[in-house]
Amino acid sequence: MVVAELLSLRAERSVGRDWRTSAACRTADPELFFPVSSVGRARDDIAQAKAVCGSCGVRRQCLQFALATHQMYGVWGGTTEEERRVRVREQRERARGGVRAGAGRSV
Repeated sequence: MVVAELLSLRAERSVGRDWRTSAACRTADPELFFPVSSVGRARDDIAQAKAVCGSCGVRRQCLQFALATHQMYGVWGGTTEEERRVRVREQRERARGGVRAGAGRSV
């Protein structure tokens, strides 16, 4: 098993699988959550998928799972691929900034 698969399995276990049984999307058409693009008709699909997510009680767990397992495609936890990429990028920048800001301080 490759290291990436082991990390993915570990992340999946830490987030937990129980949330999936309570997900609002479990009875929805999966294609709604995996549009082929982000323009045209796909925008309507994305909006509909986000609406389903908006009423979901396990939205946070779904998003945590997507981030922990590096889901590159689809709407997860009410976010698109691009929204998750931006979120991860911002978290990395904050983490770097926090390290730099604290580096010159003495305690």
